[in-house]
Amino acid sequence: MAEEQAKVQTETTERAPAARQDSPKPAALSAPPLPEGVRYIWGTGRRKKAVARVRIRPGSGAILINKRKVEEFFTEDKDRDAVSAPLAAANMVGSWDIWAHVDGGGFTGQAGAVMLALSRALARAVPQIESALRDQGLLTRDARMKERKKYGQKGARKRFQYSKR
Repeated sequence: MAEEQAKVQTETTERAPAARQDSPKPAALSAPPLPEGVRYIWGTGRRKKAVARVRIRPGSGAILINKRKVEEFFTEDKDRDAVSAPLAAANMVGSWDIWAHVDGGGFTGQAGAVMLALSRALARAVPQIESALRDQGLLTRDARMKERKKYGQKGARKRFQYSKR
């Protein structure tokens, strides 16, 4: 009985390292060349009150937003990750130069607008990656907006204080 347990234990330990081995990550895809006479590929994205217009071109991976580097423009990691999410989903990090102009809204809305615009531009440039972008929800416009203030109330939902006496 003890021999059987030892045998099962050695078989389990022998198989465990093989199961834990990570498969090597595929190399980043390179950007395809643009058609003759085309300098950039454009994409437009909106989120809340923010509007972003993005131009992409095959290059070294530089990202400029309103003529500033992405690290200077977006101070929070979540916003920087949102901007680079389409590139990571398409496995094309470092293969496109990106210029974005964004107006309106706050930081999170601007990051969402740039993410949608970049996703649309990448899908137009490389149609094969559209399904990968769509599977992660990067090509879906987030329609949530701020609710308007109603008359007779202090805000969208908040009422004025009621006093019975």
